[in-house]
Amino acid sequence: MNTVLSLKDVSKIYPMGELEVRALDHVSLEVTRGELLMVLGQSGSGKSTLLNVLGGMDRPTSGEVTYYPLPEGSKALRLDTARDSVLTKFRRTYVGFVFQFFNLIPTLTALENVQVATALNSRPGPFNAKSSLDVVGLGNRGDHFPSQLSGGQQQRVAIARALASNPELLLCDEPTGNLDSETGEQVLTLLTRVHREFGKTVLMITHNPESIRIADRVVELKDGKVDSIRAGASRPADAP
Repeated sequence: MNTVLSLKDVSKIYPMGELEVRALDHVSLEVTRGELLMVLGQSGSGKSTLLNVLGGMDRPTSGEVTYYPLPEGSKALRLDTARDSVLTKFRRTYVGFVFQFFNLIPTLTALENVQVATALNSRPGPFNAKSSLDVVGLGNRGDHFPSQLSGGQQQRVAIARALASNPELLLCDEPTGNLDSETGEQVLTLLTRVHREFGKTVLMITHNPESIRIADRVVELKDGKVDSIRAGASRPADAP
């Protein structure tokens, strides 16, 4: 099996007083291990909710969410029914998050922000905090605080932090949404490198159609439903 995450008939409903908002509406999707999957959609289409469900940060109202760990044959984990403690361990062990607003700790240096991830990780990988900063081109900025770094540099620290935790899954929520176009392009290039060189499964949500050129596959959401699934520009037309 080459599937790392599977969603079957997943819905997520948020109560809003007497009304209900259906953020996800019977979504079924399989994420292939090692791919760069881009989720495209306008604001309110359900992108962030989908990412939160896939990352074990939110439970669906109905449907199944399953994670298939390596090696093959290992017991699958149902994220929709798992206890909170199990979901916490899943996120800590297998998932790296990159957010639009960086989410760095302002009182810690760049190096210390990355060290937070390595200290919590129970699955050590090939990178420590320092070498992760080297990968993103900030090895000489480890002693700088977030306020001393540009937006693009802060996002690279966030990527280094995610990489240092040795995740199998890298979930990126509008990682270029708070950056200018040139800096955003640099961040996309870096995420593509992380995907290709280190074999990470990358799921990225965006509202910008121009970003999808780096994807292996593109899932487009509309009103909480999968509107289309198609091959991205980086995957040959005859690829599975």
